[in-house]
Amino acid sequence: MNDKTSRIAIVTGAGTGIGRAAALALLADGWSVALAGRRLEPLESVADESGAGARAFAVPTDVAQPASVAALFAAVVERFGRVDLLFNNAGVGNPAGPFEDWTPEQWKGVVDINLNGMFYCLQQAFRTMRDQSPRGGRIINNGSISAHTPRPNSIAYTATKHAVAGLTKTAALDGRKHDIAVGQIDVGNALTEMAARFQKGVPQANGEIAVEPVMDVDIVGRSVLYMANLPLEANVLFHTVMATKMPFVGRG
Repeated sequence: MNDKTSRIAIVTGAGTGIGRAAALALLADGWSVALAGRRLEPLESVADESGAGARAFAVPTDVAQPASVAALFAAVVERFGRVDLLFNNAGVGNPAGPFEDWTPEQWKGVVDINLNGMFYCLQQAFRTMRDQSPRGGRIINNGSISAHTPRPNSIAYTATKHAVAGLTKTAALDGRKHDIAVGQIDVGNALTEMAARFQKGVPQANGEIAVEPVMDVDIVGRSVLYMANLPLEANVLFHTVMATKMPFVGRG
């Protein structure tokens, strides 16, 4: 359907939030994009909104299931011939309440998506990019400000995002021999459904509740597009994009 020299991307968690913004930015720039997520309806909505026609390919996917991730990559290769970019974005927030009251299932639910799911996608991307011709490609992991500095009551989310930074650095090293560039985008207070609470007030390290500044999520989409369009000889290992006045530098 597409010339195999076209730019082919997979975006996980593409139906909402940061994934949606990144997918729309890539599609507007001429990329063909596989929109992956657990629910088909939001994926189809993004595809329709983009007006990209056959370049937008909705693929229902549960990143916590290795077989589902393998099926995603197989479907994309069958349709487009290769994978040039993975935006490894799918993730969930922290369970409510103090972690000492969580069930094991609540903890595992975050780890299965934010860490295991990211690894399964990374693994399949390596296999695909290593073996295709011309070989290579780019992987952008969604880390988060919490990959560096936690918020109160965020232990599952923060632990998994710290682990993502380890995935990024190791995969960037291991990808060299396959011409695979691996980087990470760390986002602070982009206005999505998950971040809407910042405008109402969230707990601070000193115990206070404070409203925090936010930024347009489309700015994140443009940041992903910038990283995606770099030649493979260059890599942004870590890219932080954040609301200018949010409490991150000096948090606590």
